This record gives sequence, structure tokens and C-alpha cells, in this order.
Amino acid sequence: MKKNIKEIRRLRKKLAKVQQRKLRKFTPIKQKVSKLDKILSNSLFDVEHALSLYATSFFYLPANLIYDKEILKEYEEISKKCHIYIIGYLPKTKLLNARQIDNTAVLEYEIDSQTHNLTLPLPKGCTLESDDMGVYAVNEDGQKFAVPEKAINHFLKEHSKFEVKYIGQAYGKDGSRNALDRLLKHETLQKISLTGVPADKNLQLLLLEVEPNTQLITALNPFAKIKDKNGTRIKAGINKLFNTTEQERISLYEAALIRYFYPQFNKEFKDSFPSTRLKVLQDCYDKDFSMVTAEIIFDDLPFQLYSEVVEPSRSHMAKHDLHNDKQRKAFFYEAD
Repeated sequence: MKKNIKEIRRLRKKLAKVQQRKLRKFTPIKQKVSKLDKILSNSLFDVEHALSLYATSFFYLPANLIYDKEILKEYEEISKKCHIYIIGYLPKTKLLNARQIDNTAVLEYEIDSQTHNLTLPLPKGCTLESDDMGVYAVNEDGQKFAVPEKAINHFLKEHSKFEVKYIGQAYGKDGSRNALDRLLKHETLQKISLTGVPADKNLQLLLLEVEPNTQLITALNPFAKIKDKNGTRIKAGINKLFNTTEQERISLYEAALIRYFYPQFNKEFKDSFPSTRLKVLQDCYDKDFSMVTAEIIFDDLPFQLYSEVVEPSRSHMAKHDLHNDKQRKAFFYEAD
């Protein structure tokens, strides 16, 4: 009997050790708090707004053509809508050689002192030819086919880079003045020209139409410290959405791009935007907005934009927080 009792106790101790090991094995592990969770829980307000501005159309031309009235007639309709202009350097593009390899056309270009090949399939039954008018494909009946403009633009978009040197605006009373009107007597344009444009570049103009309607981005964060219980912050955003003037949009767009590209020949806004002292931002601060953004995104723009401080890219978004407080950063953060 005593032997059995001892055996039972020994078995109980052994069983208890096994149970303890199991308990230790399944003890909950403390989870790591993600960067997103930290941002959400540390945010000050549950409603934050950003004013989003972007361009809807564009056209570009060599700077010397602004004095050619006949040519400008072609752009009259779109130029009336463009109040933002960018002056810069665009590398010259030169066709060095054109040859046919089987059913493929190979066009060799020199861009910014470098050679690049554009290869295109030839239409069935066509051969590649060229004359003083350029390169084209021709079939057995003598019908000519030009190199597709979309193919050339896509090719240039990969290899041609527009260096931003100055950004400005022209609005006038009720939008009566456009960018071309301003550029005809533009001192900075003349100054850039006189400083000496590099031999392998052209002095180029890019004109932009800013979207005539305001776009509002709103972040809703239920984990923030202060709740918008009476809807004051929501109302402020809606008010700004429907009561931002065209002139204000254009001025904000210009200032945001200048601060972003930091062009060589600009002075205003390069180091002062954003600031509570700027009149153009007063209404955004009055309504306690968190951010202002300005975008340039065009699929058919045949070059990449860049500056001394911004890398070449097909698209650009100038993002500017209106507050230095980390608790007010509600947009465009990277989460783990």
C-alpha cells in the first residue's frame, strides 16, 4: 500500500511538471506596436484636412516662339486657361541615324550628349525611308506612314529631362491674364536667356492649367485624442472646399511648387512656404488645415521634370505640412 502511495505521488509530481511546461510554452507574447498604431493613437484631432491642387492640362514650346504670333494662334484656346508657367532647360534631341533591320525600324537619337535607340515594328510590307521632311515608312503603293507621335513621346519621356529654373504665375483681374501674356515682357525669362543657355539645351516653357475646382482630402481617425463632437472641423473643411477662389488656388499651387523644386531663379516662397505670415495661406490656417499639396501628373508629358534638389520623375507631388507638430501629421506617412 505504501509503495502504491509513493508511486502515485511520484506520478503526480511528474504530471505537474508537464503541465507547468505547457503553461510556459503558451504564455502570450507581447505584440509589437506598429508605426501606424503609434501615429493614430498619438494624433491630436480625429478630423484633419489637406487641400489638394493639381494641373489638368499643359502645353510646352521653345521660349523664342512666344514672339511668333502666327504660331501662338494654334495654342490660343489652351493658353487662355494656363496661369502657371515653368521656365527651364530641355536637352536638344537630334536624329543621328535611321536604319531598317528586317521588319524593324531603328532610330538613333542623341539626347543630352548621349545616344539612345528607338526601335519600332514596321507596318507589313513597308520599308524605312527618309528625306528632308524626316523619317517615314512607305508601302508598295507609295503610301507614307509617319513615326507614331505616341511612340516618340514615350521614348522621350524615358530619356529627356526638363530642368526647372523658374516657376511663376499670371492671373490678372478675374483671370484675364494668362501665362503667355506675362512671359512676353518677363524680366526673369530675359535674364535666364542672357545668362547663357548651355549649348546642348533649349530654353523651354511649360504652361499648366490648374484644376478650377478645389479637391479636399480628409483623414478620419477614431483613435485621436480630441474628438470633433460638434462637427466644427468637418464644417471648416467643407467651407474651404466650396469657398476657395481660383486666384487663391493658383497662388497656392505656384508657392507649393516653388518650395518643392527650389528653382535657381526664384526668390519668393523658396524658404518662406509654408508660414503663418503668408497671406495666401491665411485661410488654410484659419480653418486649421493640416497640409497643402500640388501635383504634376501627366502620362503624355514627353519629358521628366527635375531641379537641383529634386530627382527626375514623370510625376511630382509637392507635399507641405502646415504644422511642425508631429501630432498633426495625418497624411502620406509610411507605416510598418
